[in-house]
Amino acid sequence: MNKSDLVEAIANGSGLSKADAGRALSATTDAITSALSSGDSVAITGFGSFLVRDRAARTGRNPQTGETIQISASKVAAFRAGKSLKDSVN
Repeated sequence: MNKSDLVEAIANGSGLSKADAGRALSATTDAITSALSSGDSVAITGFGSFLVRDRAARTGRNPQTGETIQISASKVAAFRAGKSLKDSVN
């Protein structure tokens, strides 16, 4: 499912127009992105949690040359599925 499929599913499920569903989806993703950027986590009960994790610096290898390189520390967005989502998938 891609974004346009998701917008269509939201529109069908909620009775909104596709344009309104698209704006709602964009607003939702913008709000989640903004919260994660500021270091907060977002928890949607029954669905899951979006959070920021720290990735430590590590040593890697360039696959073309075999040269060892240093990969710097970074922050990554992560998603942890909630119990209801896990149960519905299984």
